[in-house]
Amino acid sequence: MIKKTSLSLALWLLCLGQVAAESVFVTLEKDNALAVIDPIAGKLIKTIPIGQRPRGIAISPDTKYLYIATSDDNTIKIIDALTFKEIGHLPSGKDPETFALNPAGNRIYVSNEDDSLVTVIDVAHKKAIKQIKVGVEPEGITVSPDNRWLVSASETTNMVHWIDTKTNTIVENTLVDPRPRALSFTADSQQLWVSSEMAGSVMVLDANNQQLIKTIKFEVSGITTDKIQPVGVVIDKERRHAYVALGPANRVAVINAQSFEVEKILLVGQRVWNLAFSPDQKRLYTTNGTSNDMSIIDLDSQTVTKSIGVGTYPWGVVVKP
Repeated sequence: MIKKTSLSLALWLLCLGQVAAESVFVTLEKDNALAVIDPIAGKLIKTIPIGQRPRGIAISPDTKYLYIATSDDNTIKIIDALTFKEIGHLPSGKDPETFALNPAGNRIYVSNEDDSLVTVIDVAHKKAIKQIKVGVEPEGITVSPDNRWLVSASETTNMVHWIDTKTNTIVENTLVDPRPRALSFTADSQQLWVSSEMAGSVMVLDANNQQLIKTIKFEVSGITTDKIQPVGVVIDKERRHAYVALGPANRVAVINAQSFEVEKILLVGQRVWNLAFSPDQKRLYTTNGTSNDMSIIDLDSQTVTKSIGVGTYPWGVVVKP
């Protein structure tokens, strides 16, 4: 009886360990591949051929599927998150780079940069159901957690477009700093944070009236201002801190999300692009494009704890619990 109980406990602990584990998926733009990383062990597990020039990546709400924009294939591929087999593709329009998955997982919104469009895709039917005309060179795109807003940023027009998800029509436009790159809502859907690559800033907008709350500028000791090019931005679910990838400055800025003060600047890899939280938000993962690695940031201590080589030109990143 004791042996049986001990065995059952061991199996239970093993299963618990498997549930608690997490995987990080990174698109490798120049390897035409997907990197699979075990961040707890701190190592690259495998690299999988995925298509031509993969960049944007998302994971379905049930974590069963990965959606990967393979830009030179002009499609978004649907990948089984366990077997890594391609099980379908979506009609993304020409040269997809960035896209947003809505909270329910039934709509994908794609930035079509060359055509100044946002393509709306019905995921279940694998069908484009609408194209929305936006400003010139749309790139950053996001959906609010409450599914009220789809927001598209146009790099050349220097504008964010507030699109009603029920009607797929633009209801407001907000001018922002030059060359907006990435967008992120707070978990309560009350604020939109917009990074500006050319101005070296992040603008915080009120989602209720689409007006500016605060502009945050960055300074890095020993780095010229032209190298400070904010791209990816994420905010923790309690809205305590925001984290901004500063591109070729090779740093991540830590911002107090209440006071909007920059609290810390962390050195990571070269040309940091995008960011993703671990499921428990105790770690932050960064893709470092020209050093070909991923940094792990411990968020309790606000320190970089590890760098993991992942492949050539890492771009997008998502995490699977």
